[in-house]
Amino acid sequence: MYNILITVAVITGITAVLALILTWANVRIADYGECKIVINNDKELVVEGGNTLLSSLIANEVFIPSACGGKGTCGYCKCKVDSGAGPVLATELTYLSDNDIKNNVRLSCQVKVKEDMNIQIPEDLFNVKQFKGAIEIAKDITPTIKFLRIKITDGQEIDFKAGQYVQLLAPPYGDSTEEVFRAYSIASSNFEKNFIDLIIGYVDGGILTTYVHKHLSEGDKVTFNGPYGDFYLQESEGDAVLVAVGTGMAPIRSILYEMLHKKIDRNTIFFFGARTKDDLFMLDEMKIFENELPRFKFIPCLSRPREEDNWQGHVGRVNDAIFKYLEGKDDTEAYLCGSAPMIDSTVNALIDKGILENNIFYDKFD
Repeated sequence: MYNILITVAVITGITAVLALILTWANVRIADYGECKIVINNDKELVVEGGNTLLSSLIANEVFIPSACGGKGTCGYCKCKVDSGAGPVLATELTYLSDNDIKNNVRLSCQVKVKEDMNIQIPEDLFNVKQFKGAIEIAKDITPTIKFLRIKITDGQEIDFKAGQYVQLLAPPYGDSTEEVFRAYSIASSNFEKNFIDLIIGYVDGGILTTYVHKHLSEGDKVTFNGPYGDFYLQESEGDAVLVAVGTGMAPIRSILYEMLHKKIDRNTIFFFGARTKDDLFMLDEMKIFENELPRFKFIPCLSRPREEDNWQGHVGRVNDAIFKYLEGKDDTEAYLCGSAPMIDSTVNALIDKGILENNIFYDKFD
């Protein structure tokens, strides 16, 4: 028994000494003091060293896209670091291409600020803001998709291009112990400055989708930041082809509202894919667009219609409908939003119909 007590005491003593050493090291060795971050050779920030580049930027209201809370698992927070980043870490390699590494592109959530740094970010990110809001509308529009309207309550207004997205924050709840951001396309008109609409599908086990579908109610307060993204309606007089599946409706709806508000008169066709009739939504709005936009046509496509659906419309996927109904031209532009497989197959179909690849724009999500 005496020997056991001695052993325990020795182990405890060693542990205490190691803890003191680590504490001292953290204070002394890892005390990087103040560091300068120069952005785009113009804007200069003075930050406390030792934090990640991502968190240092966010603390100074420079919002880099990030959906994983800085864990290095989404790859969204890339930026060019010309100096001061140190060697590329193993945690970054999955998300960096050889070209990224050659051009000093890094994951800002994995890079620690230990010395003065020079970085490059898109100028548009200086327009990104953080907003406080309240849920004005929360309603199920299909068995698995919820519509949210978030009224901005902090006195700010949001300026965005139809097609862009925001990052919505889920605070700690239930078994989720950390804040998590996820990206969602804005579904409302970009002429509305005091609220945004989001269309969010439920993903089993998804932290933010579970928060939205099972915990959010009308009146609840939320935080989001944005806008982000380079997917938006181009200025053109050519025909427009819009393609979406499920929640990919969101940015297309925003684009249609922009066309309606600006009275854009382009030959426009919208292919929208769903599985069954229950998965279709906002059909009344599509009728309004057809009535108000002189050359707009909406074609819903069901890939798995049930007998009780009594479906008389197109049966098959959106790329099948493209082959059947579309006549492409050299100046036709296409705007796509959906999953990677849907985007890839649709791009091939559009090219086969004669649409130029550099006239195809898309927002691809996992």
